Amino acid sequence: MRNPELTTLCYIEKDNRYLMLHRIKKEKDINKDKYIGVGGHFEYGESPDECLMREVLEETGLKLTSYRARGIVTFIYGDEVVEYMHLYTADGFEGTISDCDEGELVWVEKDKVCELKIWDGDKIFFGLLAEDRPFFSLKLVYSLNDELIEVRLDGKDITV
Repeated sequence: MRNPELTTLCYIEKDNRYLMLHRIKKEKDINKDKYIGVGGHFEYGESPDECLMREVLEETGLKLTSYRARGIVTFIYGDEVVEYMHLYTADGFEGTISDCDEGELVWVEKDKVCELKIWDGDKIFFGLLAEDRPFFSLKLVYSLNDELIEVRLDGKDITV
């Protein structure tokens, strides 16, 4: 049995838009062709905030100046992946966006994000972010063909 992965995921906000990463550059990528936020895996000894700051800088060239922890997302993909994502939003940053070696960075109107090719479970947490829900725990279980088969919010089942 493999250990679960620890990651951060951040949605940077500006002018009622989110900065989205269209994952098109890596061949072997669970997120291939999907739009996601920016972030990545913890390095040994990092706190969630340290991981967030490092990953955002590496992927975007931006230094965050204002951000907020929004929840923990447990992402399970068949028997392949168990990932605990520390979900953040950020509304302050310095710097200029640089090229990302994992995909294309694009600003997308918040009300258009769910029209993109995203994970079905992401639509759930975007709704929670939009309603400014306090810190939450969201469990998303997918089959290996990307079908969302189980959702739990703060320990309670949600019908899929």
